[in-house]
Amino acid sequence: MTAPVTRPVRRRITVRGTVQGVGFRPYVHRLAAGLALTGFVSNTADGVLIEVEGPPDDVDRFAGRLTEQPPPLATVTGVGCEDVPATGATGPFTIRPTERSPGRTQLPPDTATCADCLRELADPGDRRHRHPFVTCTHCGPRFTIATGMPYDRPATTMAGFPMCPACAREYGDPADRRFHAQPVACPDCGPRLTLVPAAGLGVRPARDAQALATARALLAAGRIVAVKGVGGYHLACDATDARAVATLRRRKERGGKALAVMCADLETAERLAVLSAAERTALTSARRPIVLLRRRTPPDGVRLADQVCPDSPHVGLLLPYTPVHTLLLGLPGDPPGPRVLVMTSGNRSGEPIVTDDAEALTRLAGLADAWLTHDRPIASPCDDSLLRVRPDGTEQVLRRSRGYVPRPLRLPLPVRPTLATGGDLKNALCLGEGDQAWFGPHIGDLGDLAGLAAAERAERHLTLLTGVTPRLAAADRHPGYHSTRRAARLGLGEPVLVQHHHAHIASAMAEHGLDGRTPVIGVAFDGTGYGDDGTVWGGEILLADYTGYRRLARLTPAPLPGGDTGVANPCRLALARLWAAGLPWEPGLPSVEACTETELAVLRQQLTRGLACVPTSGMGRLFDAVSSLVGLCHRAGYEAQAALELEAAALKAWDADNGAYPFGLTPLSGIGGVTPWRRSPGRRIPAAGWEMNPAPVLRALLRDRARHTPVPVLAARFHRGVARAVAHLCRRTRARTGLTTVALTGGVFANALLEEETAALLTTAGLTVLRHGEVPPNDGGLALGQLMVAGTAAHHETE
Repeated sequence: MTAPVTRPVRRRITVRGTVQGVGFRPYVHRLAAGLALTGFVSNTADGVLIEVEGPPDDVDRFAGRLTEQPPPLATVTGVGCEDVPATGATGPFTIRPTERSPGRTQLPPDTATCADCLRELADPGDRRHRHPFVTCTHCGPRFTIATGMPYDRPATTMAGFPMCPACAREYGDPADRRFHAQPVACPDCGPRLTLVPAAGLGVRPARDAQALATARALLAAGRIVAVKGVGGYHLACDATDARAVATLRRRKERGGKALAVMCADLETAERLAVLSAAERTALTSARRPIVLLRRRTPPDGVRLADQVCPDSPHVGLLLPYTPVHTLLLGLPGDPPGPRVLVMTSGNRSGEPIVTDDAEALTRLAGLADAWLTHDRPIASPCDDSLLRVRPDGTEQVLRRSRGYVPRPLRLPLPVRPTLATGGDLKNALCLGEGDQAWFGPHIGDLGDLAGLAAAERAERHLTLLTGVTPRLAAADRHPGYHSTRRAARLGLGEPVLVQHHHAHIASAMAEHGLDGRTPVIGVAFDGTGYGDDGTVWGGEILLADYTGYRRLARLTPAPLPGGDTGVANPCRLALARLWAAGLPWEPGLPSVEACTETELAVLRQQLTRGLACVPTSGMGRLFDAVSSLVGLCHRAGYEAQAALELEAAALKAWDADNGAYPFGLTPLSGIGGVTPWRRSPGRRIPAAGWEMNPAPVLRALLRDRARHTPVPVLAARFHRGVARAVAHLCRRTRARTGLTTVALTGGVFANALLEEETAALLTTAGLTVLRHGEVPPNDGGLALGQLMVAGTAAHHETE
């Protein structure tokens, strides 16, 4: 008796997600070939298209295994299957050329050099030994070289580098690790390094291996070298050379702001900082961010120059993520050279990172002694990402850029095609459509033409790569923001203006997948945000969802002398706070001593007459004021300097609970900031709120200071007082409203001590706490909240 003949079946499978430029097609090819199936796989603008034909059981096995072990950089977000008529084909399974059609797929972020490529880089027998651009399907640049989609070599900045025969064979072999790796190259056909010395340096220009050797020698001699990476230029110097670091600070006008340090390897990093398992994982991940770590005291044989991170208990470390970095820090057997390098963004303070080679020679002139550059263009700037790891092992991203962009975020509600322009500080735009949103790379401040031009380029690049054509613009309500004025010039009609702190809370809600049907208690603490009443907000507790909010509590306002320009003078903020609290300016008080007699007289007149004094409820400004009152920071050379120094001081006394300074709580009615919800049946919305009055805190702090209480204790008591006031108000709000979810957001919650203490108190009280993870709590995450508030309006109106 003969076995029944099994008719072949054919199945069409569409795979969506990050599936291009990651080796997904060769993975599919190997899987199909292993089951002796016929058919094809192809990239399309919507993802990866597969048609597979063979015995029904084998086709089922193929479909079942397809998403079990995808390539390391792949992320599958959806799989669609349909049966189609069998063709009777018997040939081998093939990989078809990329289709070019309208649609959308997802491009992976740039990733660090993989272990296989690092082995080739160090292997004298490999043809890519010491090749500064070694890469494969599993690593290297993606976003920063892509000029269009679908992602293929002609749509990258590698289009100008024809492959040699050896590379072309690898590129065309489905069994090779470099199959369709678009940046693939070798010393015979790839980009080339060039060293350009500054005039008068006494060093000759060099190419390739000699360029690297000269750059290493210059760094060892205490020079500053501008190094072109995948997303822009860095300024590098020996992090152990005090004179070199001081020179870099002076030239860049960096002030006292900490500098990031690149370590040759994990072992070196562990000699500089105390690492948890989660921090090791973050440092060595394919994203290779800068990780904020506790400094090891004393260091284990490697001592950073004091000017790297002056007076800070933390240091920002990262590991090499390009072959150029690895070679610059040295392979085994290389002549001695620096094993730790300052690696800070290649720009002047306040400007965006430099990517263009000609521009680098002019904009970095006077900063760098030499330029280590290469001829592969950068399609989009992408600065280093920055994060910290919490004690529970979760990550809080403070700057989301390289390694994350353009990875999309899944949204809890569909949005119209919308472009949100973010804020003017830590600017990053956000583009969304349907259930996905894409952040652009970190731009920084929009205070000059270079920043605005960078934001425009980021918008064009992101819309090109995502295929989203925005129909709506969203922006901050601040009428003076460059980002808001830019939104009005996009030609998308009148932009939707979203209140700053509402956007912060909506950002936290979206990151945690909340659909907004139930509002949250949003604690939005930062330095500056335009309030509904025209004053400066920043110490806000709002009852909020995506459709609106009510202001439930605020920090008691105080004058902000000089408006935004006064932020650089914490001593003046401190005296304004004392004036608002009815407390005297006692002689000998640090904030008084920091001001000249003329300055004190002018400030007194300003406060008495209300001249150039905008009321502010900003919690960040209160941190600045307290920092000055305890004698830490009176003149800020960079954003949040005073608050960072206050946190660093508090950390020294944190392990011993020294108590907390109490805020006064004053019931208030009509405190402003009400945006009615369109959906509120049966919801209990308080008609009155509270003020958090810092006057009792200031009195207690001054009393303790007069008793010579150590500054770290004063700082710790202040931090704990803020956390306890928040917890108390959230418990009261729960009692009034029945709401149990609290979102902690805004730049003040980048303060690790405050965030941890507040979250612990809220959790102990039985409240659910939303804390930022991949989306920054500061203004770098603002655009996501703008997108959700503006882009979901139509969704809410149809409910």
